[in-house]
Amino acid sequence: SDSLHIAILASILSLVIYWLIRDSQRVGNLSGKHVFITGCDTGLGNSLAKWLDQRGFCVIAACATEKGGQELRSCTSLSLKTVSLNLADSNSIARAVVFVTKETAGKGLFGLVSNAEGTAPVAPTDWLRIEDFHSVLDVSLLGLIEITLKLLPLLKKARGRVVNLINAKGLMAFVGGGYSLSKWGMEAFSDTLRIEMQHFGVKVSIVEHGFFKAGVVNSDVIERDLLRLWSRLTPEIRDSYGEKYFVEYIKAQRSSVKRLCDSDISKVIKCMEHALIAKYPRTRYRAGWDAKFFWLFLSYAPSCLSDMLLCMTFPAPAASGRSVPGVLINV
Repeated sequence: SDSLHIAILASILSLVIYWLIRDSQRVGNLSGKHVFITGCDTGLGNSLAKWLDQRGFCVIAACATEKGGQELRSCTSLSLKTVSLNLADSNSIARAVVFVTKETAGKGLFGLVSNAEGTAPVAPTDWLRIEDFHSVLDVSLLGLIEITLKLLPLLKKARGRVVNLINAKGLMAFVGGGYSLSKWGMEAFSDTLRIEMQHFGVKVSIVEHGFFKAGVVNSDVIERDLLRLWSRLTPEIRDSYGEKYFVEYIKAQRSSVKRLCDSDISKVIKCMEHALIAKYPRTRYRAGWDAKFFWLFLSYAPSCLSDMLLCMTFPAPAASGRSVPGVLINV
């Protein structure tokens, strides 16, 4: 019995050591390898572009605005190139693909990092119209899928990597709107793509990150959008929620983001870097304590438990008969 226990422990230890050694191996000759990153105006995409530029990659950064591209070029090396990209416009995507094809000059594309940070509108589902879903899904899901499909020939040529950056809302949906839908969709797309592309040497990884200050839309933008949605509601829907609900809902959004936000963006950057330079990148990375523990736990917890926690966080509509606001709002 003792010898069996020892054998089991030795086997487990051997597997751990093997995994650590395998996980630490890196790709050589990073200089000259091209990486294309979307969403580089600000936030995580912007920080990653700067980081990889310092590491010697030939970075092609897609920016939604000319101002974003100029500011990024002003603080990086001459090897970093920027291209204008509107993920909701197929013509803009096609032009960006042509630009990337010319820049890679027959070498293929070593890395594609898909990042779309738009979240609004985020609100109760019956406040929304179908165009509100399109405004998010056309960019954060369909746009990212389209540009990935068009860049696959270059990725296959270089036997490269696809890294999809997905917020923790891809683990747990708790607010209405297209944002969680887009993240769940990118999870499914990434899993399918990973299985299919492994035959061509293309590796696909998902980075599931929590809330970080550099990756969260300004709360003023979210609140302004909530006010716009509230003001256009029919009297019937507005009365069913009540004015107090609107005030407390904004407080809940503000409080939840403030409570969960992490200031150390390097946790996400290191995950994305590992996915690009590791010889054997992981299938999934989780960055931030909330992604590793809170959202992951809730995604596997019984629905009655997660529902109860969310009911404690967000207020109840007036028509529900429960007038007490979420008890965690002012914690």
